Amino acid sequence: MDLQAFNQRILPVQGRLFRMAMLFLRSRVEAEDAMQDVLLRLWTNREQLENYNSLEALAVKMIRNVCLDKLKSHNKQKMTHEELPDVQTGDASPYQQTEQADSNQLIHRLIGELPDQQKLVLHLRDVEEYSFEEIEEFTGLSINNIRVILSRARLKLRENYVKENDYESGY
Repeated sequence: MDLQAFNQRILPVQGRLFRMAMLFLRSRVEAEDAMQDVLLRLWTNREQLENYNSLEALAVKMIRNVCLDKLKSHNKQKMTHEELPDVQTGDASPYQQTEQADSNQLIHRLIGELPDQQKLVLHLRDVEEYSFEEIEEFTGLSINNIRVILSRARLKLRENYVKENDYESGY
């Protein structure tokens, strides 16, 4: 595989790889390092890439494994407020903007607390909008298993969100 073919087939998935790395690592610098590591590994092994049906699936598996290795090697800090994505507020009042930012921060924290498998499937389906068949290819899980994991992740996220906001306390 030459440079032009590599650029055409691998580089378009960079954004997805970066977002997935951010999901796991919660640090822009660490996510960029993980993504560069995967791109370097792909480039180094570019002659064997023709043997794979889906290079995107391979890249997603590789970024997941690199991120999990990084998480195992040292304890991670929590995402700081500055690393959270900007909230699109439009014509919202300062109160609404603050409430939305707090809600986004809470959702990010709750997603971060999910087990790795639930976090991965939730991200692939709801953020990256992959089909169940694509997720099956990336993870090696059956479609039924993916549906169960996704359902449990959403349920857990919803329960923890409601609990955190104290909506159960009699309102």
